[in-house]
Amino acid sequence: MALTMQEKKAITKELAKRYNRAKKKEKGKILDEVVALTGYNRCYASNILRNWNRMLTLYSKDGKTIVFTEDKQHKTKRKRRRIYDENVLMALRRIWLICDCICGKRLAPYLAEITPILIQHKELSISRITKEKLLRISAATIDRLLKKDKVRYRLKGRARTKPGTLLLNQIPIRTFADWDTKESGFMEIDLVGHDGGNGRGEYIQTLAMTDVCSGWTETQAVKNKAQVWVFEALTDIRKRLPFPLLGIDSDNGSEFINDQLLRYCQQEQLSFTRSRPYRKNDNCFVEQKNYSVVRRTVGYHRYQTERDLKILNELYCSLRLYTNFYQPVMKLIEKTRIGSRVRRRYDKAKTPYQRLIELSQVSDVNKQRLNDEYTQLNPVTLKREIEAVKARLWKQTKVAI
Repeated sequence: MALTMQEKKAITKELAKRYNRAKKKEKGKILDEVVALTGYNRCYASNILRNWNRMLTLYSKDGKTIVFTEDKQHKTKRKRRRIYDENVLMALRRIWLICDCICGKRLAPYLAEITPILIQHKELSISRITKEKLLRISAATIDRLLKKDKVRYRLKGRARTKPGTLLLNQIPIRTFADWDTKESGFMEIDLVGHDGGNGRGEYIQTLAMTDVCSGWTETQAVKNKAQVWVFEALTDIRKRLPFPLLGIDSDNGSEFINDQLLRYCQQEQLSFTRSRPYRKNDNCFVEQKNYSVVRRTVGYHRYQTERDLKILNELYCSLRLYTNFYQPVMKLIEKTRIGSRVRRRYDKAKTPYQRLIELSQVSDVNKQRLNDEYTQLNPVTLKREIEAVKARLWKQTKVAI
């Protein structure tokens, strides 16, 4: 037999007193009991139990108004004890700025590495308690604490790459899914144009090369897209690599698809592949560095003079060290599709330097050279050098305008 409204109210009133004092698991049992006795919808029943002691007006299906006024109380908001105080926030903010404002998922696993380095170079002075809190802070908490400090730059530009018309049949196609990411030495290459939104005339280009396995990235500015300058920059970068170059993968621009580069790869026994036309995701490893390394540093201004070229390459000398030794990156290890949703899983964030040290293919000599270079570097000094050269570059740009 169905209960009357008054009987339902009486049951709800008694159980609401228990509900508001109960713990989470017990609340679920009380809620099941109310639903079984009254026939209420579960969401509606939990709403009544939570708000029984407040002034609450509800409207039933038949249009009648029900007002609960019993035992009116003003519930105060529960305050949680603050774990990460102002000292932690100030230290976290400084480390975040030094690490180029990276996200919490990249910064959290890297705090254990970068914090002792900054303390050693006297760039960070914190207490033992603050240090312990920093080392156990989660990625989500980092993003929450730094929410007000984050400034997002949405810079947009236009691609100037045109498909090449030579030798396409001689150079095999490689897609993003064809890479074996367990061996270093296979690099994606691309040009970043500094036209300032005006594609007329000649302007400087940046050659970017990214190792698919470790994420090690090298950049060098060239006068224009002429194959002679691109080839010269590629050979210069090869000398700086801490591992042997095994292969390169480019887009279909004529600055890469040419006889000179093809002969060079054949003579040096390097793998030479290209992406599919108009499929930028085939070069996803270097494409993401075009923004995170090049664009975020030099912006979208127009650079065209010899002085601009010299300053850019001076900037890249410090930037390569800062990026490869102190910028942790995450690698995609699994991607699954569930209906219309795609779920991605990434590994623990590590710097390209850390990834190379862990690889067995990298020789002990190169590892020792990397370790020696790493111990002599100071990330804050590199950051200051980068900012100083950037200021000179932008000043030069304003003078040219």
